[in-house]
Amino acid sequence: MDWQIGFTLAVVVIALGLLVWEVASPDLVLMAALISLGITGILTPRETFSGFSNPAVAMVGVLFMLSAAVRETGALDLTVGRLLASARSVRQGIGRIVLPVAALSGFLNNSPIVAMMTPSVIDWARRSRLSASHFLIPLSYASILGSTLTLIGTSTNLVVDGLVRDSGMVPLGFFELFPVGLPIVAVGSVYLIFIAPHLLPNRPLPTDTLGERRREYVTTMVVKTGCALVGSSVEEAGLRHLPGLFLVEIERNRRVITPVRPEVVIEAEDRLVFAGVVATIVDLQKIRGLVPLSEEELEEQDAPTRTHGLVEAVVSSSSPLIGRSIRESNFRSAYDAAVIAVHRNAERVPGKIGEIVLQPGDTLLMQSSPDFMQHNRNSPDFYLASELSGSEKPRFNRAGVALTVVVAMVLAVSTGVLPITLAGFVAVGIMLATRCVSPKKARESVPWSILVVIAAGLGIAQAMAKTGAAEWIAQSVFGVAHGLGPLGALIIIYCLCMLMAELLHHTAAVAIMFPIAVALAGQVGADPRPFVIAIAIGSTCCFASPFAYQTHLIVYGAGNYRFKDFVRVGLPLNLICAGVALYTIPRIWSF
Repeated sequence: MDWQIGFTLAVVVIALGLLVWEVASPDLVLMAALISLGITGILTPRETFSGFSNPAVAMVGVLFMLSAAVRETGALDLTVGRLLASARSVRQGIGRIVLPVAALSGFLNNSPIVAMMTPSVIDWARRSRLSASHFLIPLSYASILGSTLTLIGTSTNLVVDGLVRDSGMVPLGFFELFPVGLPIVAVGSVYLIFIAPHLLPNRPLPTDTLGERRREYVTTMVVKTGCALVGSSVEEAGLRHLPGLFLVEIERNRRVITPVRPEVVIEAEDRLVFAGVVATIVDLQKIRGLVPLSEEELEEQDAPTRTHGLVEAVVSSSSPLIGRSIRESNFRSAYDAAVIAVHRNAERVPGKIGEIVLQPGDTLLMQSSPDFMQHNRNSPDFYLASELSGSEKPRFNRAGVALTVVVAMVLAVSTGVLPITLAGFVAVGIMLATRCVSPKKARESVPWSILVVIAAGLGIAQAMAKTGAAEWIAQSVFGVAHGLGPLGALIIIYCLCMLMAELLHHTAAVAIMFPIAVALAGQVGADPRPFVIAIAIGSTCCFASPFAYQTHLIVYGAGNYRFKDFVRVGLPLNLICAGVALYTIPRIWSF
């Protein structure tokens, strides 16, 4: 062993230790390891930073932008959201989550999907009087299962493809993983729907146990023609058991329906009067065709339909609004915002919005223009103004465009019309041009730390291959596994990938194991292709640790889970996926 092999292995071992003990974030650890390989001359400057020019890094960023566009248009709410609304039990709910999420995760990055779906699942569980802890782990697991279907399902697959290209092998096809991914999704879904419910905890969320008083408002929502709620009863629409919100009455053709019975059918142009907390009011306005009734709409004027979200502001004692009704103050013209509800002295203020006379300390819930916060954050008219996170209304009129663009990209790549990276950038360009997503939102959607991890991992993998460190490890493994043959070597590689991905970042596991797997395939006289597939699947199908995957971390706190919950539910799924993969891979990709 020469010094370059020893130094490279030492750097890798130290990096592994730092990642296991969480001394620093993965991007810092892997970047430090890469730079240390560069300053010692093991990698040239061009080789050190070659990972940043790899198409896989660019494609991962593109996938996050595409997912942001789908989220901004509310396309998921129009698909998965409607399926979930009709579920009435734990098993039905898991089934309505697992299958569509797995299918979507094959074509969109799974982290944004889970981030988008988590609040919807929690709200639906509350309305159905079920614990959200029954559904969030299956949501995360389904997104990972589905990501094994295609090349763009997860960044892990793209990193493997990048390493394959750098090694001079035939690149992975768009649907090359499908023959092993499909049985994994099928068997994994059966486990999640029929077995996992017996293992999942029934635990209340932290927010369900809080007893503090929350600000409550009375607000009116108008059911527009084409709204998803038209023709459904109050019970079917899920409006009977809203968390922290009560449907007080329905105004229809100058007639008031109160109390509102569960069987009342919602009609177009109904005005639904709600009383309750602002968080659920925010969720209501994300329903397509359900819009807040502002003071201007009461006068049959145009509402601020191009608003970007909701804002809360407290009226100051020196405000010119004091002693005047909202209509008299000409609020819309003065502030380019429309008041949709008022809260006063820990009580909600009833009555028509335009007729409420404002007092000092009143909290206004407003639908505002994009510039409201910039112009009024320090205004003497308000003590405090704050934008409500996540209150932006989806661009529903662009949902069809977003889904069409994603489908067109998949077809272009799968038929060979365009390379995957170019097709991705063309798709993002169309999303921006058609205003499915704003440039600002697209930029903000890219997790730059993940891109650094991927690029640094590619550089480390190159050092492992260049110095012979991977070959040295492969020879050592071959010495231990001598006589097991190619299948035994494949099992070892898969298990090592799965173990490293559970303990480390999955990209780091791929970067370290890829050169070792290729070298070991050469030692046992086998084609490296099945080993490459095993790395992609083994590094993805990791369910026993909440820290193994970003989607697990998203639901970890949101579902009030414990580490043991992931071990109890995820470890059997690890073994199931390993069994399916190790049975299928040698039969599709021969040694």
